[in-house]
Amino acid sequence: MMRTVLLGLLMIWGSWETHVEAGDIVHPQRYTYELVAQYPHDERAFTQGLVYSEGKIYEGTGQYGRSELREVDLKTGGVVRLRKLPNEYFGEGIAMYDGKLIQLTWQEQVAFVFRPSDFQHLATNRYAGEGWGITVMGDEYIVSDGTSTLRFYDAKTFRLLRRVKVRQSGRELSQLNELEYVDGVVYANVWHSDYIAMIDPKTGDVTGLIDLTNLNPTRGPLQFDREKCLNGIAYNETAGTLYVTGKNWPKLFEIRLNMQGGK
Repeated sequence: MMRTVLLGLLMIWGSWETHVEAGDIVHPQRYTYELVAQYPHDERAFTQGLVYSEGKIYEGTGQYGRSELREVDLKTGGVVRLRKLPNEYFGEGIAMYDGKLIQLTWQEQVAFVFRPSDFQHLATNRYAGEGWGITVMGDEYIVSDGTSTLRFYDAKTFRLLRRVKVRQSGRELSQLNELEYVDGVVYANVWHSDYIAMIDPKTGDVTGLIDLTNLNPTRGPLQFDREKCLNGIAYNETAGTLYVTGKNWPKLFEIRLNMQGGK
């Protein structure tokens, strides 16, 4: 009798849990964009991170032996300032916090902190796991590692605070790459895709998708290199626009979202 009651309770609990999960599923809206401008971009740059700050564009590039931190002239695409990482480091995402630039590394589990004015190395932070993308929310860094998990760190101490699982329409969304925090939402490139996911940092729900399918300048009817994918998001708060580019792209684009275009 007791076993029957317990089984009945478990069945009720299971049904309730499924119902609650189904009720909590958030389906993302899809957004279009307006092309504001396009600029030259160094095709040699294997772009891993992009930051806009005080009128300047900073870029982090990857690959062993070719990883760099750059200040880039937006209008010409030329490199204004450059710091090469040691050959044993694979550079990843970058972010600006408290007037300093931070650059992740892929599997080396270190993040370098630089002074923007001359790229002098100021500090080194260590973390467990891989580093892909990074952005700043208040006094916290948000870091991706290629999985469906976002990690939140204290920006002053680099202490891990919490993890949030990202889900799109109830299913985990992995391959999260370059990140940018914009007005309460985390924008994330999804590796090898033409979409930017818009993520609620509290719940991990993907609330929107920005379709940039037709933006990739390296894609033609007779050529397609999936490694030359969308990667690089920077927000110009004053203009309300995004700068986006990709790995080894010859162009960097300035776009404005059509926020009325969700459907």
